[in-house]
Amino acid sequence: MHSPHPLRSGDTPPLPRISHFQSTLSIQKLRRFNSLILVLRLAAFCFTLAASVFMLTNSRGSDLPRWVDFDAFRFVFAANAIVAIYSFFQMGASVWEISKGTTFFPEILQVWFDFGHDQMFAYLLLSAESAGTELARTLKSTDTCTVSNAFCVQSYISVALGFAGFLFLGFSSLLSGFRVVCFIINGSRFHL
Repeated sequence: MHSPHPLRSGDTPPLPRISHFQSTLSIQKLRRFNSLILVLRLAAFCFTLAASVFMLTNSRGSDLPRWVDFDAFRFVFAANAIVAIYSFFQMGASVWEISKGTTFFPEILQVWFDFGHDQMFAYLLLSAESAGTELARTLKSTDTCTVSNAFCVQSYISVALGFAGFLFLGFSSLLSGFRVVCFIINGSRFHL
């Protein structure tokens, strides 16, 4: 086949145009996948927000224990609040992706951003909840929980909600990892 323009010395032949055809089924699969990520991020947001609210409101009086008096509980509150804010913004990015059909950032940046931050915040949350669990177990063996049982119960609830938030963020991280692998293999965030 003759090209309309002859090649000169040093020119490379033009690449053939490849038309990407996406079937309706593959678009639906992508939308379902993105919707699943949105649901996981929504669940992580709800649980971490509830955990931070439970810890924030865990103060009864001036003579009773308060959560700010314990470093581990401050860590639990801060980690849950940070993850709740992150999950809120990631929900917005997921809604953007579902409605517009494109990522908020360039695709390569979005894929690595999601995966890296999901991993980082999941580990932050896991370490905070582990520290909170150990402190709650220690307080149970002291007289703190006999003086203010409500304080200890509310601390347990906050830590448990934080662990649930970690689970949902962990599942979201697995799906983000799947998107990274698909991007590395196929050059797209989802194999269509």
